[in-house]
Parts: sequence; structure tokens; C-alpha cells
Amino acid sequence: MKVGIILGSLGTGSLKRDLQRAMAIGVHGIQLWVVDNELDPRELSGSGREELADYMESLGLECTALCGDVGGFADLSVADERIARTKSFIDLCVDLKTPILTTHIGTVPDDASSRAYQDLANAVREVSEYAVNRGCCLAIETGPESAESLAGFIAAVKSDGTKVNYDPANLCMNGFDHIGGVKTLAPYIVHTHAKDGVYESGKHGKYQEVPLGKGDVNFPRYLAALRDISYTSFLTIEREHGDDPAADIVEAVTFLKRQEGVEP
Repeated sequence: MKVGIILGSLGTGSLKRDLQRAMAIGVHGIQLWVVDNELDPRELSGSGREELADYMESLGLECTALCGDVGGFADLSVADERIARTKSFIDLCVDLKTPILTTHIGTVPDDASSRAYQDLANAVREVSEYAVNRGCCLAIETGPESAESLAGFIAAVKSDGTKVNYDPANLCMNGFDHIGGVKTLAPYIVHTHAKDGVYESGKHGKYQEVPLGKGDVNFPRYLAALRDISYTSFLTIEREHGDDPAADIVEAVTFLKRQEGVEP
């Protein structure tokens, strides 16, 4: 497995400086947030996309995935607009040479026979099929529901383009099994987030994100579970909160590279 980071967490204020910093701290790849910033498809020109892809390659950095969250697809009043935007993120994936778009789709309803469940499945299917036709996939981020519930939903979508971005901390922080979930979602996992958290009351609600190795995610068991399903791709470090996320990321890189099965 290889170590990556969500680039924006470095927070230098400059895309090029962030990329240079990522190279300097020794990660293998980076995930890019592409919503309402300079990388948004509405802002990044064709030549800009080509230049960015070439620059990442010159630094020896692989784009692990793009992240394009627009609020999910559950609200029918804005679903068409969000589907269209998400398709534009898929187009950007092609231009930046990554086959994976990660996103939150919204919470999967409990009742699989409900109209809300079917509407969400239809929206995800439309985007997933668009992704397949462009050589990409839509990777749903874990968290709001159990692994079993998400696996059932993906089966209902019935598209080869529907995959999973596995975030163990999101599952932990919502009281779900982050170890067993790996096996449950094994056929779909194409990307992972390396994030940690604790399931308790705190300033962010019933959970709190913490630096890697300091929370409830059992990384030795989690990484062993990934090895058991022959996952060899990226562990992409995400740090959303904290006083110094950039420093936490540097420590997280060191932490992961000490784990069994992770490339130095």
C-alpha cells in the first residue's frame, strides 16, 4: 500500500507550494478537492488541466483521486444540478489522469423499498454509468451507514462504476465496525482515507477527529484487513480539524510508513 494525502490539508495557500511540500515529505500521491476553488471544473481551463497533470508528474506525484462533494443527491429539487456537476468532476478526473472520484452521496435510507431509496439509487447509477463510459468510477465515502447497508445499496444501484472510498474513522465515529466492514465492502474498495477519530461527545457532536494513531481506529488490524482483501493502492491521509493539520499530516506519514505492508 502507498501513502497519499489530501493536498488541501497542507494549507500553504498555494497549489504549487502544496504539491512541492507533498513531494518533500515523501508521499506517493495526492488527492485533490475540486469544489468551489481554482480546481473546480468551472474554473480550470483545458490548458490549466494539462499543465497541472504535467506538473504533478514532474514531481513524481500520482493523483490518487479527486474529491467532489456537492451535498449528495437526496434532495430532488437540486439533484439534477448536482448530478451535472458531478459528471463534470468525472471529466476532470480524465484530464488529471485519475480514474477515481470520491464523494458523499447522502445517507442511504433504511427502507430499501422507499421512494427516497430508489431516487438516490437512480442518481448514483446515472453518475456511475457516466463514469464507466469515461473509464472512471464513483467511489462512495463510508460513514453515515453501516458497511452492510452500503453494500446492499451498491448492489441495488447495479452499476460497475459504483465503488467505495473506505474511511475507517467515519465508521468508527458513527459506531460502526471499521474492521469487519473491509471484508463486507471488499469487492468495491478502490481508495481509502487514513483518518482517526473517537466516538464520544465533543465539540463536533458525538465524535471527534484526532491525529492518526490517537483514536479508536485500530490501524494494525485495519491494515491487516486491507492486506487480506489484497488491497495495494493508496492510504490517503485526511486531517480535517486540529490546531496544526499540516504538522499532524507529517506525523501521520511517518506513522503509516512504519506499519506492515506500507511502502516506505
